[in-house]
Amino acid sequence: MALDPVENPPVTSPLASKSEVPRSVVAEWTVTIILLLFGTTTLVQAYVIPTGSMEDSLLIGDHLLVDKLSYAPSGTVSKQVLPYDDIRRGDIIVFRYPVDIRQTFVKRAIGIPGDHLRLVDKQLILNGHRVDEPYAYHKTDYLDSYRDNFPGEPNVQVPEPAADMLQKHVNRGEVVVPPGFYFAMGDNRDSSLDSRYWGFVPRDNIIGKPLLIYWSYDAPTEELASPTLQVRYLVDLVLHFPSKTRWRRSFRLIHGYPLH
Repeated sequence: MALDPVENPPVTSPLASKSEVPRSVVAEWTVTIILLLFGTTTLVQAYVIPTGSMEDSLLIGDHLLVDKLSYAPSGTVSKQVLPYDDIRRGDIIVFRYPVDIRQTFVKRAIGIPGDHLRLVDKQLILNGHRVDEPYAYHKTDYLDSYRDNFPGEPNVQVPEPAADMLQKHVNRGEVVVPPGFYFAMGDNRDSSLDSRYWGFVPRDNIIGKPLLIYWSYDAPTEELASPTLQVRYLVDLVLHFPSKTRWRRSFRLIHGYPLH
């Protein structure tokens, strides 16, 4: 899948103390400039969002730069000079789809190793507490027995990793995230193919995190995701570049939202 590679779908700024904000902004833009000037596909990679699973945080047609350095394992020396991060709840992550690693997905990390989570009538319960998710959108009014009250008995066929999760990693009605794995969901919660349907994300599958939207263009999923329609997309681009470019989204930094 192209993002062209990220699947499906900036984000609300993280909660931070006043003393942390200036340093965070300077650090983010410093890393951004370094990656833009010196980055290669080893450090940063361009992707386009072809589907709407991360709406309204990331839109179909958002073109992203993904920082592949941030979650890389740190060495004795490199960890002192490079901005390595642990994956935190609420981070937006880019990863290889566990069911088919040829595809690349983008979702939000909701559960980290050791977390207990469930959904009750669309409400996330994380480690025993209801969680405020200002980025989450529910675009349907009805409740789905599995999607919105999770975990439960699937009402659709799920692949083996999801079946294994439901069989071996559910305790007292909650999914328990095992070591070395993460639970990810799309912000467009009612229309997202995510960990509810295919299981946990292995740590080794995680590529990095979106850094910024460098360009956003209003194009349909079919043209972005299908190689056979790329010519139509290019023609549309030539004819409508000024009018269909979402100029206000250009060079917008992407942030996670801390969940506690």
